[in-house]
Amino acid sequence: MTPDRVRVLLADDHAAIRAGLRLLLEQSGRVEVVGEASDGDVALRQARALRPDVVLMDVRMPGTDGIAATAAIVGERLAEVVALTTFDLDEYVLGMVRAGAAGFLLKTAGARELVDAVCRVAAGEGVLAPEVTRRLLDAVAAQPAEPPAPVVVDARLANLTARERDVLTALGDGLSNAEIAARLVVSETTVKSHVSHVLAKLGVRTRLQAGVLAREVR
Repeated sequence: MTPDRVRVLLADDHAAIRAGLRLLLEQSGRVEVVGEASDGDVALRQARALRPDVVLMDVRMPGTDGIAATAAIVGERLAEVVALTTFDLDEYVLGMVRAGAAGFLLKTAGARELVDAVCRVAAGEGVLAPEVTRRLLDAVAAQPAEPPAPVVVDARLANLTARERDVLTALGDGLSNAEIAARLVVSETTVKSHVSHVLAKLGVRTRLQAGVLAREVR
């Protein structure tokens, strides 16, 4: 194994999909598929045993679904999770956001997009295709609002600097780091630093969760 390869666990209840994903990922030479799982319970056990960098997690699986498995994997800090979906915008997909998924990939994603997303998530960027992010955030915005805790939310927002608020707004718009850098006329390195500070101050783990919060408080 090449030490700098991204170690990936595949979790999908369809063996043919897992085989296709494995082929696309390993042909790149940048990714090593270290394991496969057909349901969420197996995915959790495999994540504990193998400690992959990234888990590609199907949203809907029999038994323990992707939401419960993602919540456990993220909660135990075993790996980053990227949800695999056909992008039916429903409670399952939204549940993956709450569970801490670092992003979403369509099952129809091509090899280049798939490999690039996995590598960038493994590096900590948690990048999503902007069009996917925006569609998801729009769906969240259309959901009936949950009873808020305004004092808590306001306190968290009050801790943000003006520039960090700008970054949070950009996350709510589904922008990538490069797009945020262009909007704010700063470097991508500066954006990454601001994003890290925003996540820490808001008490969320992923940029997607921050983007959802940005939409909820608009």
